[in-house]
Amino acid sequence: MNILQIEHIGIAVDSLEESIKYYEDVLGLKCYAIEEVVDQKVKTAFFLVGTTKIELLESTSPEGPIGKFIAKKGQGIHHIAFAVENATEALKLAEKRGAVLVDRESRKGAEGLNIGFLHPKSTHGVLTELCSKQK
Repeated sequence: MNILQIEHIGIAVDSLEESIKYYEDVLGLKCYAIEEVVDQKVKTAFFLVGTTKIELLESTSPEGPIGKFIAKKGQGIHHIAFAVENATEALKLAEKRGAVLVDRESRKGAEGLNIGFLHPKSTHGVLTELCSKQK
């Protein structure tokens, strides 16, 4: 697996509106995109910091993964995402190397990326996302 860079850090928030205000007014960053990913029951907002993005995640349903995460752990860092050349192939390789998969194949995520997750029980407690521009 060839990790190209940290693609983004995902942060679960109660309110995109309030969180965007903090990132813009206090940190001086600029939100460049807001997008809803319906099948993941989440609204996202993105900020670019150098070549790495911050992805804010607001649940659109208490039953979605972000809603459940916030109910259990509160707001905060949800995952780290690494850019790879091919997310599906990287998932398969990670599994061969002993990682437990959340996704067996990549699926569509925000910004048109193909994404797949490694389960935190096999990644020392850090939900890990693998992202690629192509399958």
